[in-house]
Amino acid sequence: MKNIALAITSTLLFAACSGGSSGPASPVVTPPPAPPPVTPTPVNVNISNPTQTTFDNGEVSQGGALTLVWSDEFSAAQLDPETWFFESGDGSQYGIPGWGNNEQQWYLEDNAALSNGILTLTAKEESQSGYAFTSARLLTRDRVAVRYGRIEARMRLPGGQGLWPAFWMLPQDFVYGGWAASGEIDIMEAVNLDASGGNNVVGTLHYGGEFPGNVFTSEWTTVSGSATGEFHEYAIEWDATEIRWYVDDVLFSTKTSWYSTSAVYPAPFNQPFYILLNIAVGGNFPGPPNAGTVFPVTMDVDYVRVYSGNP
Repeated sequence: MKNIALAITSTLLFAACSGGSSGPASPVVTPPPAPPPVTPTPVNVNISNPTQTTFDNGEVSQGGALTLVWSDEFSAAQLDPETWFFESGDGSQYGIPGWGNNEQQWYLEDNAALSNGILTLTAKEESQSGYAFTSARLLTRDRVAVRYGRIEARMRLPGGQGLWPAFWMLPQDFVYGGWAASGEIDIMEAVNLDASGGNNVVGTLHYGGEFPGNVFTSEWTTVSGSATGEFHEYAIEWDATEIRWYVDDVLFSTKTSWYSTSAVYPAPFNQPFYILLNIAVGGNFPGPPNAGTVFPVTMDVDYVRVYSGNP
């Protein structure tokens, strides 16, 4: 009898746990498919049909009166594609991968942003299209071009080995031939600030013939205060036969001699040029980042302004 009771009890327990052998089978639930990944909408978008404005300014005498003709104070919510072109990639679209310098960054449109009246360009240590870093490169080509006058920007620069921030100009139309027969004006460049480059910036002209027949002339200066910890104003005053470089309105370089193999003096610096802002990472110049380079780094721009000299 004891064995029969145990058998009956075991049978009842199995039936209770299994829901009974005569009940309906539990349905098989198939989970819904995962949603596709969300691709964020770009903030900075280029347009294909911008309107170009060329400012043919009056020449500027040293210390002379100025009239503001154009500026971007970066007070809007978003950068204007009618003013700025957001460069991307590694230069391959121009036949110069690595931008002709074996640089290590891939430029992305959205590595530039506005906040509280400041334009911030950011270089990051992140993989993109086979490169170890991303950065930002903005320019006014086909939008804003300038001939003569004063061109200035107030900026706080990134520091670290392997970093090369720049505020510079290229010809709107390469009327005298390819780089650098049509010229290049570097208003401010800095390499390896707070590292091997100290607290120094440089102003440079590139001219002569097309590469490799190009030449350059440059002059360095030490920034008073910290170029990376403080904002400073970097500027040129550009006349037909003289270009002057300033930091915080202190003159540090004057150039009156240049040439183009394709035209007589004062070519090539008698044509309209457009404005560029960027941070390059690594390359032949300034060399690669090292363990002391802390990413992300930023270049902060308070404004860019263009003045005409009074007639």
